[in-house]
Formats: sequence, C-alpha cells, structure tokens
Amino acid sequence: MSLRITASNAFDTSIRNLQRRQQEMTEAQERLTSGKRVVRSSDDPAAAARAERAMAAIQRAEADQRALDTSRSAMQLAESALGEAGDLLQQVRDRVLEAGNGTYSDAERAMLADSIRGLRADLLSVANRDDGAGRYLFGGQGADQPPLVDGIGGVSYVAAAGELYTASGEATPLTIDGRAAWLGAPDPSTPGATLSVFDVLDRIAGELSTPGQDTAVIAQNVREGLGDIDALSQNLSRLRSRSGESLRRADDIGERLAQGKLDAQEERSRSEDLDMVAAISDFQARQSGYDAALQSYSIVQRMSLFDYLK
Repeated sequence: MSLRITASNAFDTSIRNLQRRQQEMTEAQERLTSGKRVVRSSDDPAAAARAERAMAAIQRAEADQRALDTSRSAMQLAESALGEAGDLLQQVRDRVLEAGNGTYSDAERAMLADSIRGLRADLLSVANRDDGAGRYLFGGQGADQPPLVDGIGGVSYVAAAGELYTASGEATPLTIDGRAAWLGAPDPSTPGATLSVFDVLDRIAGELSTPGQDTAVIAQNVREGLGDIDALSQNLSRLRSRSGESLRRADDIGERLAQGKLDAQEERSRSEDLDMVAAISDFQARQSGYDAALQSYSIVQRMSLFDYLK
C-alpha cells in the first residue's frame, strides 16, 4: 500500500511546523525577557509548586518580621520608660534621705513632700505612656484608655492584667503588665503583700507634711520609706531586665526570620529562575529552527503543478 503525499498535505505540514517553531521561539523569548524558567504552572508543575510554597514562606517571614519590629519598638519604649521611672524613684529616695536631716524644720520637710508629689505625677505620666500608635506600654492585655487612673482612693489599674503578644509564629510581647509594674512590688515587711508605687509616695509625702513630729518618728518614717522605695526600685529593675531579655530574644528571632526568608528566596530562585547562558543558547537554536521552517515553507509554497505547466 502506497502513501500519497499531495501538495496540499505538504503545504499544511509546513504551516504547522512554521507555527510550532514560531510558538517555541516566542516562548523562549518570553522566558528571556521575564528572566523566569517557569512563567506558567504548565511549564513545570512541580517547580511551580515549589516556587509557590517558597513564596508563601517569604510572605509569612515578612509578616512575622513586621510583627517582630512592632514588638521590638514597644519593648524599647517600655525599657526606656522603666529606666526613667527608676531615675525618678532615685530622686524620691534622695528627697526622703534629705528629710531625715534632724535640723530640718517642718516647713522644709513640707517642701520636700511637695517635690515628691511632683515626682509622683511624673511617674504616673510614665506609667500611662503609649507607643505612639495608640497602644499603652503598660496596658496589660489591652486598654483603650490610660491603664492607671488616679482617684480619691489612690491610683487603680483599669486594664486587664497580663501582657499582650504578637500573633505570629514566635509570639513576642507588645505590652507589660502594668499592675505588676506599678502596683505589685513585693512588700519587704509583709510577706505575700504588695506595694503600690503611688500609695508609697502618697504615704511618704503625707508623713513629711505632718508638722510637730519628734526626731524618732521622723527617723522611723524615713527608714520605712527608704525600704519601700528600694523594693519598688527593685521591682521596676526586674521588669526592665525582662524587657531587655525580650529585646535580646527579638534579635535572635529576627536572625532566624532573615535566614528563613533567604532560604525561601533561594528555593524560589532554584525553582523558577532562568539560566541566562543556557536560555540564550536555546533561543538562538529555536531562532535557527524558525528560519529553517520559513525557508522550507517558501520552497513548499512554490511546489504547484501550475508552475510546471507554464
């Protein structure tokens, strides 16, 4: 049985080959211009899936890094605020020590009491400091108003006790428990009891403002006041150390996130990026094939019986 090849068949075959060559050259050119070996999922489904997973990992790392940056900023502000509070308490301690001078008059001690009340107001301002974005540094698990409110009975904590953390792969703190920081210092004279920064300062200022006290009472008040202030300072120092530890941990997490992102970027590159040298060679080969197809088409186009009947 013989196979008959007509001029029409040869013409159609040449057209199909020409179109195929042109499509291959166009795809090679598209890969060159995009710099990607995998432009569509159909180019390499397995590589496209790996690249997609790598891209998702990159996006997660970037989201976690943004959350980490927010936490780091909050802890830096909190650490600074606790340091400032420690300095203010030291000034209070200096005033109390000065009040123990036996030569001071009631009026002079009253002036020291007024100075302590001013420092108390500064401490309350520090305790209600926010991070610049509406979140209070000592707002516990979240507060839409200043967490420490000064009332007739003293300063009370109106936020939820505890700490707020980022919603990320490795949770990091956004706030500090304001109740523990400002109202929860261990009482050195009563095991299990706690001291409030503001109650202690109110008591000391009240004692210094009371006229007619003898030297023994003044000395006792100064001694107790110094002990309480030291306990308050130690509590704030402990929380400041925790903030510093959070910052150190944030640095470690940041390094891991950066490395994870870099690994994902390299995996994505391996999956879909183009070897430019090989791609240029491939494009040139396909261009040569297309030129050959064009020449073949031009020959077939002239293969007509009418050309031989002329």
